[in-house]
Amino acid sequence: MKRILITGAGGTPALNFIRSLRLSNEPFYLIGVDSNQYYLARAETDERHLVPRADEPDYIEVLQQIVRETGSQLVFAQPDVEIAVLSEHRSELGAMTFWPRHETILICQDKYAAYRVWRAAGLPVPETRLLKSPDDLDLFFEEFDEAWVRAKRGAAGRGAFYARSVQQAKMWIDLNDGWGSFTAAQYLSPTSVTWQSIWNRGELIVAQGRQRLYWEFADRSPSGVTGITGGGVTTSDEELDDISRRAILAIDPEPHGVFSVDLTYDAGETPNLTEINIGRFFTTHLFFTAAGLNMPHILVRLAFDEPLPSLAGKLNPLPRGQVWIRGMDMEPVLTDESAIKSMSEALHARRANLKSLRTTGN
Repeated sequence: MKRILITGAGGTPALNFIRSLRLSNEPFYLIGVDSNQYYLARAETDERHLVPRADEPDYIEVLQQIVRETGSQLVFAQPDVEIAVLSEHRSELGAMTFWPRHETILICQDKYAAYRVWRAAGLPVPETRLLKSPDDLDLFFEEFDEAWVRAKRGAAGRGAFYARSVQQAKMWIDLNDGWGSFTAAQYLSPTSVTWQSIWNRGELIVAQGRQRLYWEFADRSPSGVTGITGGGVTTSDEELDDISRRAILAIDPEPHGVFSVDLTYDAGETPNLTEINIGRFFTTHLFFTAAGLNMPHILVRLAFDEPLPSLAGKLNPLPRGQVWIRGMDMEPVLTDESAIKSMSEALHARRANLKSLRTTGN
């Protein structure tokens, strides 16, 4: 039985990785570690261990000890901060990993560095500036009436704010002490999509597109972005496939591991690159597993150099229109666009009937 150590095991992204492996027809022994003792208590693993934060000096040493004690064969990390540290020390862990080159991870975890690579490659990106001082922000607003302001590092919409004026943007950056680490980007639209892919030594194994329908708790965030996808739908688009592949290859000509590309549509409905979530799956990847594409299981089989499950194709093997709806303290629901549409049509018919009744006086 394969023994896999999972970091950040009490968080939702790792939970979906764990549940995906449990849903495969292969038994696993899973070792969960987390730096938060409360989160660790909810890890659905066979055993649990509290570890230091990734920025603490004994983090690697403690992890090495747990790997030895548990006989862990593969380390899978979900939090970005842990991926960065573990990647740098991958040869010291005493277990396999499945990541791209460390240099690739560093570029992808710096949104501005990735932007510069893509811009140089002629790929569609929103105009973006690194804000070293208020003067940089003033220059940006001389060209644009609005800005998408965010930290160049971090996940879950860290530091994101939609600013409609230079004054709003300055206040936000001051509040977050963000000069030198925040960027201002051309605001495109609220429509975003993710292209999640797995590569093996330069070969694309499988990729699937998913469009976000809405952010959960969007009304509680100043930017409307919470990093918590409430609803998503499977999609298949040749332009999205092409841009995403080119974006990955522009950063790493021999991709290896998980590359989850985030894009936002512009007014011309062209997907523009915003970031790559590197070495990990996006939070709601259990969606794909439930729909029939178990990417965590594929990753593990690749790591152990074993035959893969049969796939309907490398690009977007899932049917279009599959919908995943989720929220806090509720089991996610897999449905499809036709079922969602039928509910709206039923309400429309009911309203039409009520209007008719009011008109006739019955």
